[in-house]
Amino acid sequence: MLPREELLKGVDNRDSIARVIDQAEQAIKTWEVVLTDFLSPPEVAEIQRVFSRLTEVQLLAWGGYPQAERQRMALARAEMPLDQSQVAVVALEIAGNFLFDTATHRDFLGAMLGTGIVREKTGDIIVLGERGAQVIVVPEMAEFLEMNLQQVRSVPVKTQKIDINELKIREPKKKELTTVEASLRLDAIASAGFGMSRSKMVDFIDAGDVRVNWKEITQASSQVKSGDLIAIRGKGRLEVGEIAVTKKERYRVQLTRYM
Repeated sequence: MLPREELLKGVDNRDSIARVIDQAEQAIKTWEVVLTDFLSPPEVAEIQRVFSRLTEVQLLAWGGYPQAERQRMALARAEMPLDQSQVAVVALEIAGNFLFDTATHRDFLGAMLGTGIVREKTGDIIVLGERGAQVIVVPEMAEFLEMNLQQVRSVPVKTQKIDINELKIREPKKKELTTVEASLRLDAIASAGFGMSRSKMVDFIDAGDVRVNWKEITQASSQVKSGDLIAIRGKGRLEVGEIAVTKKERYRVQLTRYM
């Protein structure tokens, strides 16, 4: 048995992690690969952190393509082989003419949930503008959505399964930059990386719109470190690279911004 209470101590996503602990125990007992439903980025990050202490179980996250945000997790005994092919996901195309009635990510998600499926059964949604969208789902939902997802907003759609290799993934644009700061405070580093004033950045932090490594941070004075991923809702992400101390005892920080 896994040390459940110890693993759950101080976690944010308690229900999700408790469910994954149950599945991990099942994987250990049955010698089978057990799959979770789709998890959000904060859930994935926290589960990976919590399970990193365990030696008897391994996990692998996969959402259909390398940059996928929502991912399923495969759990297996540590001694078993585990690879992406064991994380079952299916791609669907939702095709329609959205030229005169543009649909957003929220519209496509709402239409899918409107058929009666739950959020955990759906992965990423890739919006293709006037042509519709592509979505990733658990395999057991594919046929149901092909039959039942027939309209998004006012637009009739045809939903059909496609090969996972047909996903139209847009590589994120990235920009490399360097900043020199007096401290490694979140507001200082993030304002430099996102190219906005420090007071504006503090507003975002106070509003709960800033996450570091997918965890919401509301303290502008929080310290960042090399390897941290800073995300602002609707503004993209910022990766903190190498940090060096200058002769004047300031911090030279390499940053990569993803847009």
